[in-house]
Amino acid sequence: MKRLMSFAAILLGLVLLIFVLFQALPNASENLVSQRTDAKTRAAIEQELGLNQPFSKQLLSYYNDLSPVSIYQVENPKCKNLSGVSMAIGECRSVWLKWPYLRTSFQTKQKVSSMLISAFWGTMILAIASMLFALVIGIPIGVLAAKTKGTWIDNTLVWFSALGISVPSFLSALLFSWLFGYVWASYTGLSMTGSLWELDPFSESPETVVYHWENLILPTLALGIRPLAVFVQLTRNTMVEILDQDFVRSAKAKGLSEREVIWKHAFPNALNPLITSIGGWFSSLLAGSFFTEYIFQWRGLGKVTIEALQQSDFPVVMGGVLFTACVFFILHIVTEFLYVWIDPRVKYE
Repeated sequence: MKRLMSFAAILLGLVLLIFVLFQALPNASENLVSQRTDAKTRAAIEQELGLNQPFSKQLLSYYNDLSPVSIYQVENPKCKNLSGVSMAIGECRSVWLKWPYLRTSFQTKQKVSSMLISAFWGTMILAIASMLFALVIGIPIGVLAAKTKGTWIDNTLVWFSALGISVPSFLSALLFSWLFGYVWASYTGLSMTGSLWELDPFSESPETVVYHWENLILPTLALGIRPLAVFVQLTRNTMVEILDQDFVRSAKAKGLSEREVIWKHAFPNALNPLITSIGGWFSSLLAGSFFTEYIFQWRGLGKVTIEALQQSDFPVVMGGVLFTACVFFILHIVTEFLYVWIDPRVKYE
């Protein structure tokens, strides 16, 4: 309950912050009605979207939509989009027990929750692929560096990992897109941009989906380089400390093979710091892939949110931020439970 209350306070603060930033923009609603020069039409659109209301009223209205328990006027058009149960209180109002309502997009008129859930799977697939790439390559390299401590192999691996940490993901995305998708496209067969799936325009069925798994390669490499470099250094530093401990020397004295000593005795004791890093980086990949998705035109949360920001589509921007915050919170809780599952010595006070 303490963590849930803290998380609720964070969400309320995020809503307030974004509301303030959106209101601070000069003519924030101009992009929505720029094609309409008639003043009467513009006023009608702003009234429909609630943009003509005072700041405090807009903020309270959004908090009411976000709350699982809300009060609405019976004739409020929002009620038809709510998912939950209602109970009338008097003739004009009703109490709703519902899922948080993220409203509808200013531009597409679609429910924001449906748009975000549809885009989230693209971001999730990209984050999982990047994390697997980083783990499968980074951990063995880190163990190799620890085994060869002080040699040229160790120094070379540490140097390359430091270089990988220094390169931001948006820069590596631009470089990979240009090199492998344009300069060397005739050899790699990869394109500069593309999403995981698209509707087949030549199919008789309008819902036939064509998957392009090759489009996953470049975004995965661009996003996975930094966590890979972090896992190399973290695994290397942790394993160097563990390999010098008494229980490892005892295992070697018993005649166990080097493989058994490292992977069955030493490596499990290095998992806790790795789990901490994995949880943090997986959250960062889900939230930090915005510009990478936009560069590669990958259909995900990042692409949807940035396009909404360009169009001043406030409900989609707000929904994307809150959705990402929820993912952070869930992954943080899962990481803490993994501590106890992997290492029984970890106890909660």
